[in-house]
This record gives sequence, C-alpha cells and structure tokens, in this order.
Amino acid sequence: MNHYPESELIINQDGSIFHLHLKPEQLADNVILVGDPGRVPLVASHFSEIECEVTSREFHTITGLYKGKRITVQSTGIGCDNIDIVVNEMDALANIDFTTRTNKEQLKSLTFVRIGTCGGLQPNTPTGTFIASEKSIGFDGLLNFYAGRNEACDLEFEKAFKSQVKWNDQIGNPYVVDNDPELLNRIAADDMVRGVTIACGGFFGPQGRRLRLPLADPELNQKIERFAYENLKITNFEMESSALAGLSKLMGHKALTCCMVIANRRAKEANTGYKNTIDGLIEKVLERI
Repeated sequence: MNHYPESELIINQDGSIFHLHLKPEQLADNVILVGDPGRVPLVASHFSEIECEVTSREFHTITGLYKGKRITVQSTGIGCDNIDIVVNEMDALANIDFTTRTNKEQLKSLTFVRIGTCGGLQPNTPTGTFIASEKSIGFDGLLNFYAGRNEACDLEFEKAFKSQVKWNDQIGNPYVVDNDPELLNRIAADDMVRGVTIACGGFFGPQGRRLRLPLADPELNQKIERFAYENLKITNFEMESSALAGLSKLMGHKALTCCMVIANRRAKEANTGYKNTIDGLIEKVLERI
C-alpha cells in the first residue's frame, strides 16, 4: 500500500489539504468547477442549504444542497496548471486516509462538471451557445507528465490533428481525451452542442490572438477551423477542459466541461455582458448532475 510522505501530500495543521484548505468531510461526491471565484456564490445561490464555505487564494469553495443533492462548487482560477492542483487535491480528499497517509481500501469516483466560458470556432457556435465537450485537446502538455497518458488518449485523433494542422513539435505534444460518455449524455441532453474543445496554455498567443507579439504560426487558427476527423470538427477554445478530462480518466472519476460561447473567433464578435446569461447554463447543470 502506498504511503505518501509530508512533502508529497501536504496537509495543513488544521487537517485540511494544502491549497484548497478543505477537509475530507467538506467535499461532496458531485463537484461543479468554475474558473472565477466570484461565480461560486452565483452557483450556490441556487442551494437550499449551505454546509460550509472556504476561501484560499483563488480557490473558493461552497458545499451545500440543491434539491436534496449534496454538491460542492469550487473555483479553480485560470489554466490547466490549477486544474492539476484541484483534481489531485480533491482525489486525495476522497481517496487517501489523512491519518495513515495511505490509499483508502474503497476508492471513490467523483463527478466533475466544469462550467466555463469559451470562444466559438464554427458557424454553429455563435455567442450564447452552450457547448458540452465530447473530446478535449490539450495544448497545455500537462497530461504528458503522467504515466498512462497514451492509454487515456485517443491516439488516432491526435495523429490526424497533428497531420492536418502541420503541428510544430516545438510547441509540445498535444493530447486528446474523451469526456465521460454517460455524463455527456446526461448533461448535454438534446439542447447543447456536442463538440471538440481545445484547452490552450494561454489566452493570447496560444489562442491565435496577436497584440504586440507576432505569432509563431499565424495560420494555426484557420487550420484548426478547417480540421475534420470522423465527422467531428473543433468547436471552441478554452483553458481547462483537457487536464480535467485527462486526470479524471486516469484517476477513475467522471468529468465533463460545459461552456457558454462569449466570443466567436470567426465572426470576431464578443459578449462582455455574459455574466447575466450564464446562469441558464448553471441551472441546467445543477438539474442534471
């Protein structure tokens, strides 16, 4: 049985996990992830009961009840590096005994649904569209640091993607992960676009935005928009879905990313007032998680 030393599993003096400052009993089996800490109370405003609220850095957590379902809503901040922290620490809360620092005999599978915003890349993804990620492509490289990466990934899709867009290996190796199919069908139902989502390692250059710095491949976005494989096209850009899908698959959790399009890159349009309308996506996820 694995034993995790203090340097690997850092537990605070109050018995909480290092970054999130959560204790095992404060985590629900159903978890909604949001990037913005300010969106946590928006989700929790739908709860009938608040059990606990914890804030540490960009990590804001509320656990409570929604129509009898115990749910934790957790902010992650921006980027796959933060997803690495959140998913690993939540898995530790669920599956490691903090007293013995060993794995629990009965491992638990958590359900993660990320509610976020994204940029649409296709004509059928105008601003306001809800997209549920069938597959996630990681430009971030995070999953490449974990054993089992190839077994968790769709290697044929990955190969086709690199070939069609003439991928520059200097950027790092992209990876392609399926989101959980049962969760996808349950959450997306028949009123969300099911798409392929790219998680980028940044907001500007990695998503093809050019301000003062030139891009290494100015045509990459156009090649991404034209990409097609087995009737699938890339629908949107965001910054967290690949790490969530990949880590969850490796650990035995269910994961899905659902985003509202707030900018369409083809139409060069953006909706900065999206905070007033994302509540519709929140309500759908709360009902279906």
